[in-house]
Amino acid sequence: MMEKIQKFGGAMFTPVMLFAVSALLIGFGTLFTTDVIMGPIASEGTVWFGFWDMILSGAWVVFNQLPLLFAIALPIGLARKQNARASMEAFVIYLVFLNYVSSILKHWGPTFGVDFSQEVGGASGLALIANIKTLDMGMMGALLISGIAIWLHNRYFDKRLPEALGVFKGSAFVLGIGFIVMIPVAFLAVLIWPKIQAGMNSFRDLILNSGTLGVGIFVLLEKLLIPFGLHHLLYAPMYYDSLVVPGGIYAYWAQNLPQIAAATGSLKEIAPYAQLTATGWSKIFGCVGIALAFYKTALPENKKKIAGLMLPVALTAVLSGVTEPIEFTFLFIAPQLFAVHSLLAGLLAMTMNAFGVVGIYSGGVIEMASLNWIPLGANHWKTYLIMLVIGLIAVAVWYFVFSFLIKKFDFKTPGRTTDKDSAKLYSKQDYRDKNKTTDKTTIESDGKEVVSDKKKDVKSGDKFETVADEILIGLGGPDNIKDFTNCVTRLRVNVKDPSIVESDEYFKNIGTYGTAKSGNSVHVIVGMDIQYVADAFGEILKENE
Repeated sequence: MMEKIQKFGGAMFTPVMLFAVSALLIGFGTLFTTDVIMGPIASEGTVWFGFWDMILSGAWVVFNQLPLLFAIALPIGLARKQNARASMEAFVIYLVFLNYVSSILKHWGPTFGVDFSQEVGGASGLALIANIKTLDMGMMGALLISGIAIWLHNRYFDKRLPEALGVFKGSAFVLGIGFIVMIPVAFLAVLIWPKIQAGMNSFRDLILNSGTLGVGIFVLLEKLLIPFGLHHLLYAPMYYDSLVVPGGIYAYWAQNLPQIAAATGSLKEIAPYAQLTATGWSKIFGCVGIALAFYKTALPENKKKIAGLMLPVALTAVLSGVTEPIEFTFLFIAPQLFAVHSLLAGLLAMTMNAFGVVGIYSGGVIEMASLNWIPLGANHWKTYLIMLVIGLIAVAVWYFVFSFLIKKFDFKTPGRTTDKDSAKLYSKQDYRDKNKTTDKTTIESDGKEVVSDKKKDVKSGDKFETVADEILIGLGGPDNIKDFTNCVTRLRVNVKDPSIVESDEYFKNIGTYGTAKSGNSVHVIVGMDIQYVADAFGEILKENE
């Protein structure tokens, strides 16, 4: 069950990777169309306003169509075959479901306690998805229906039919079953969803009503779930669904950016709903302190190498908010440090909240600048100055705490041993012997047969194909792979026999950041090149089928 939950969590993250570009365009578009900041040039009716309003209309597509994106994207990571067709099937089946629910509520809404005559949004429990007025199940509903569609696809896509019915095979057959299956699912949804929503609302109220303490608890829980790959399940309903505000915190914040930019009061009072997106502070400040502590505590002969290793991973954390390379560096060496790191992350989030620093702060500097500093800097620069001061103090806290603990308990963090591999955890690419097979050729010489052993490359493509091939070897080969997906930095693989998976050191030696293992689930931390490696990994598996 844990394998399936982890894989589901990774697959549902796919649409989130589109947010970076959209958020950047929305940030600049909002800044350039706010006349309080830009002056008369940004007034409605000017060419300048019209151009940037056009840009905003395109940038909003991702946030305005999140349920559809989640429904379409899930099959990419979970369908066992023909992923593109599975995405099409999931999209259509989801639309069928939405229309079924809409019709049920239109005819029998009062029976289920829903007033279908109300306007969408607010406390009505209704939403407009793909121009269909229906029950507001948001992202969770999209994922549920997409998951059912994927199950139907995996089970029935290859179903053989009589030749006369050949036109109904494949996607048509899956869709036909989907039409039938969605009927009871739609009735169950309008019957059960309000109760599920009540439970989620209770958790939300518990966190929100706890104020600054609730923010700290939320960030602490999110951080502690990262090693298990389950953190997406905690924050996604808050950030991208209507659990806190209509459309999710991200979309709601972006929609209200013009009003927030023009306002001069406290951000905490203007947008209290955004308090929970405080998971990024430890990424841009904490990881810098950790990197400095690793450098400080490294042996003198290793300091130069550690500086070269820590600089790129720290920059990745700061700029993009991707912390796994640096966090997984010490997570399995010294899990105590990760526990302290999580606690400090919660405390920093509470501190920022107490000083009124509220906004979209779950990513890195690029996202934060796009949705906060650029569009809001004119009227809220004092808040951001406070943020910077607190952040610099946080860097020092992480640095001194980690330095003290590493020395006190002699944790073998990077550069702390004389082992030649101690400071070569990220760039070693010389593991090639495993990537070769013996080619036995028979040579005739003086009437005799001579067997010669020659080495040939199994894979001779680009660097991503090489890494993917070496990862596959380390995981026990194609026959040991059950299925796989990827998130923003990790290749998430379920293996049949975990005992034949290579050691963590092997995976570091081939150029990855190591692994996280739990039962039959193996997460290989690749970094920001994960998509290229995952694509190559999938191609290699297909070649070996």
